[in-house]
Amino acid sequence: MTFTTIKGEKIAMSALKGKVVLVSFWATDCASCIQEMPDLVNLYKQYKQNGFEVIAVAMRYDPPAQVLNYATQKSLPFPVMHDGFAEISNAFGHVNVTPTTFIFDKHGKQLQRTIGIIDFNKLDQLLNTQLNNKKDFE
Repeated sequence: MTFTTIKGEKIAMSALKGKVVLVSFWATDCASCIQEMPDLVNLYKQYKQNGFEVIAVAMRYDPPAQVLNYATQKSLPFPVMHDGFAEISNAFGHVNVTPTTFIFDKHGKQLQRTIGIIDFNKLDQLLNTQLNNKKDFE
């Protein structure tokens, strides 16, 4: 599976092996998605140096210009793609509810699927475990 970002970059899921990957299905008209986006940005900034990647997949019904505008205005630091043909949402089991979040371990194995708002405290604990962060020594 390959994601094509709104900037035209291609990211193969296989190229992300060795990283913990969060794939977020969202939409600009989804209040819960917009509510959790700042927390997702903070989490990404906190863990990206440790091998954490986020890919935000905007739903096919979301106008591409609106997705680009939102990503630009909010300076989203992670790859954002528009799933115009629903290829990605179909590949992930026909995702049609936003937000829906998938988390994969460093080997590409799915750890979690969350429909609805992410519990960021639990996600933080999961990332600490998966990325072997030693917060005690920071």
